[in-house]
Amino acid sequence: MLDPRPRFARVQPWPLSALAAWAAAWCAHFALRALGLDTATAALAGLCLGIACMRFERARWRRVAIAAGFPLSLALSGLAGALPAGWWLAPLAVLILAYPMGAWRDAPLFPTPPAALDGLAQAVRLPSGVRVLDAGCGLGHALRALRGQFPRAELHGVERSMALAIACAWRCPGVHVTRGDMWRRDWSPYDLVYLFQRPETLPRALAKARAEMRPGTWVASLEFEAPGVTATRRLSAADGRSLWLYRLP
Repeated sequence: MLDPRPRFARVQPWPLSALAAWAAAWCAHFALRALGLDTATAALAGLCLGIACMRFERARWRRVAIAAGFPLSLALSGLAGALPAGWWLAPLAVLILAYPMGAWRDAPLFPTPPAALDGLAQAVRLPSGVRVLDAGCGLGHALRALRGQFPRAELHGVERSMALAIACAWRCPGVHVTRGDMWRRDWSPYDLVYLFQRPETLPRALAKARAEMRPGTWVASLEFEAPGVTATRRLSAADGRSLWLYRLP
């Protein structure tokens, strides 16, 4: 299936598309002010440009972030008094350092709700001592839920962000947490791999699972169903979230 986004958005991965949109809005604002237009008109032009850039992304939260970036930064820079207008980029830079570009492309930091995995152990019925991997473990919310489901399992987590991996290891004692790329991690030792990813990454994840995991092992995807693939089972949490289970043939 062809990606319907503009070519710029396909070339510039998130959050670079947002940074580019915000920078363009600020450039338009400063250019119009230099030409002698009043602040309100220049700000309106920057706002309109930011709204136009929403088409760079399909996900609603990303579109909102792109549109809101310029007016929010403009308001904050006005409140900041003598600070430079671009000072608000500093915390964003810290965020990018803590959460690398590759992690943004896989999925944003969405913690797994505590009860989202209820019933998983009964559905897959794994024996004691199995190995379970949380691919993209973040701060460890899913690992805690997995521990509740599989108290005798050997739990592993892999996280691209060094800061999040350190925090996850601290929050989840007894779990093997490593910093690394989930796509380069070998999934063959695991009996179950848990994912809370974007829908676009699920075909790649299932292809990796089929290539590396043993027959009879499981892949669990919270919230999102893999397009074009029939799930073995579907569990529904109390909050309405779905847990899609795929057993490897």
